[in-house]
Amino acid sequence: MDNEEESTGGPGHTSSSRRDITGAASVVGSATLLSRILGYIRDAVVASIFGAGFETDIFFVAYRIPNFFRRLIGEGALTASIVPVFTEEIASDSEERRGALASKLFTLFAVIFLVMTILGIVFAHHLVDLLAPGFALTEEKMMLTVSMTRWMFPFLFFIGLFAVAMALLNSLKHFMAPALAPALFNIVIIASVILLATLLPNPLYALAIGVVIGGAVQALFQWPYLKRYGISPRPILDLRDGALGRVLLLMGPYALGVGVYQINIIITQRFASGLAEGSVSYLYYADRLVQLPFGVFGVALATAALPSMSRHAMEGEWRSFREAFSFSIRMVNFIMIPSMVGLVVLGIPIISLLFQRGLFDASAVDGTATALYFYSVGLVAFASTKIAASAFYSLKDTKTPVIAAVASVVVNFLLCLLLMKPLRHGGLALATSLASFMNLLILIAVLRRRMGGVDGVEILRSAGKVFAASIVMGIGVYSVATAGGWYGDSGLWKAAVLAASLISGALLYFISAYLLRVYEMSFLGEMVIEKIGKIRGIKDGNDKREKRG
Repeated sequence: MDNEEESTGGPGHTSSSRRDITGAASVVGSATLLSRILGYIRDAVVASIFGAGFETDIFFVAYRIPNFFRRLIGEGALTASIVPVFTEEIASDSEERRGALASKLFTLFAVIFLVMTILGIVFAHHLVDLLAPGFALTEEKMMLTVSMTRWMFPFLFFIGLFAVAMALLNSLKHFMAPALAPALFNIVIIASVILLATLLPNPLYALAIGVVIGGAVQALFQWPYLKRYGISPRPILDLRDGALGRVLLLMGPYALGVGVYQINIIITQRFASGLAEGSVSYLYYADRLVQLPFGVFGVALATAALPSMSRHAMEGEWRSFREAFSFSIRMVNFIMIPSMVGLVVLGIPIISLLFQRGLFDASAVDGTATALYFYSVGLVAFASTKIAASAFYSLKDTKTPVIAAVASVVVNFLLCLLLMKPLRHGGLALATSLASFMNLLILIAVLRRRMGGVDGVEILRSAGKVFAASIVMGIGVYSVATAGGWYGDSGLWKAAVLAASLISGALLYFISAYLLRVYEMSFLGEMVIEKIGKIRGIKDGNDKREKRG
């Protein structure tokens, strides 16, 4: 592509692309933050009632099986494959074509996910045996896990329909409804546990019921928003449509390329099932904490960047494409590097405040903290890999992400074998982090060669400044938390100390970033000032109209 003529819209076009990405990411991130907060409340309820041992190991393995297929094929591959194709279709065709294509996509994938759900229920025992072989040593644990898996597999059907709706809405630059839906999912599970756990012979099934109903609610929540864009899905099965063929051809490679993180998590779970009881739960709770910055900012930026990069690629605007990619990576570093430092420094206080109650004791806090430290190392790679893979998908290149993903999975498997014995479940978390860096390096190297550069010097310069600001933040956070006595018995005191640490850390980081002249800090500041100005302008306009009235 280096020899192709570049078509850019000038500096204003570049700035507009940055604002599109940042604005969309802020919408997704805000909604995702609400979902994550509710998710932690959900996890705190589960931890309090079930602890971190026999029962939670069963639930997390059983839930992760349909959820793995959802992340791999649903939200991962479907979004990455539908967005470029649907974006291209709606740019050149009528609104009638948009509605018809949406109906065909819904019908096709409803059939696919229904078949997968039935197969999952039938072969649940084989799936559990494959993904958690250590459970076979205890018959009760194995049979209960299989039963829970069968109960929860219908979740895959509903969440698959949700994934199609999300991909269509994202193609139309609507991000809020899909990002808010997981919050409803968490509310349903919390309500299910509170209302049903004491009524059922086995309280674990309250979780299974909540998962299935929550998935259905997520899907139904998207329908009114689809109708706003003239999309009212109806049954149309037409495999002759060329757009469907392109989506299906892209899906397989996308599933591996986008879902490599989930594949590596499944590999670590498989190894963890043979370790001490509670290891699966420690990895799950730690992964949930890592998912806060990753989901709120990393996934949000990747979700927002994909339509912009797809549009630049379709129009041959390669300079704008590279700039959008570079900017997205720099924004990821701006958020993920301080998040990594913060999770390492405040890991134990955060885990203790969120989960240490009921059956979740001090040993569970320590076990979860060990996994959290090693997962945190890979935060930058987890988020940046998602953006790098999206860059290739916007170019309709499925081969490169697959090669990188396969290499990452192989490295993860080998590192799990190497690190599991000396570091136990912590070694499994570290293996996932290191494998993600391998994936990222391969993608960046290929993209750099293909695009004639990815603004690597600027990315590294920005990352260096951000890391320096994060170290200053880390020292300040540790000092505040230590002085406040974060190991106090009072939950209220722990919350106060943690809040003071986070606030002081954020201030230190932003001040340090400003003094180091980190561009991303200035850009965000300008956007905030601009937003405030618009709000004031709207308010002043309303006041003037009221006076005239």
